[in-house]
Amino acid sequence: MSTSGEFERLLEIMDRIRKECPWDKEQTHQSLRQYLIEEAYEVVESIDNEDWSHLRKELGDVLLQIVFHAKISEERDIFDINDVIFMLNEKLVRRHPHVFGDVMAEDPETVKKNWEAIKKDEEGKASYLDGVPKEMPALLRAQNLQRKAAAIGFD
Repeated sequence: MSTSGEFERLLEIMDRIRKECPWDKEQTHQSLRQYLIEEAYEVVESIDNEDWSHLRKELGDVLLQIVFHAKISEERDIFDINDVIFMLNEKLVRRHPHVFGDVMAEDPETVKKNWEAIKKDEEGKASYLDGVPKEMPALLRAQNLQRKAAAIGFD
């Protein structure tokens, strides 16, 4: 089966479990927050362990969380999975002007600097340090702030 066929099947399964499973029916964005975070950490662990079979499973679990949140939003007439995919596609094209435009970027560092500059402009951020979630664990948040500061020459 093609990727699009499997993805359509996933969406049909999600529709059905939201209608027929008592646990899935009662879930909200708030009740699912912890699972998204847990699954992301399990992906990281699989990468660290170079356990590619486990990584495949864990990426599926992250995808489930994305589809689940999109389904909840669709039910509330906020947005659906197509909106999520459309916005991601648009962002990828915008933030890769060296691929889809006429900007030159010969090395990964230039790509990263361009990405951050475009992101800062798009999101109207006052600082390159904006955008590190407050909900992130303190040590990880500090590391991200330090990495962002170093990326703009503040070590």
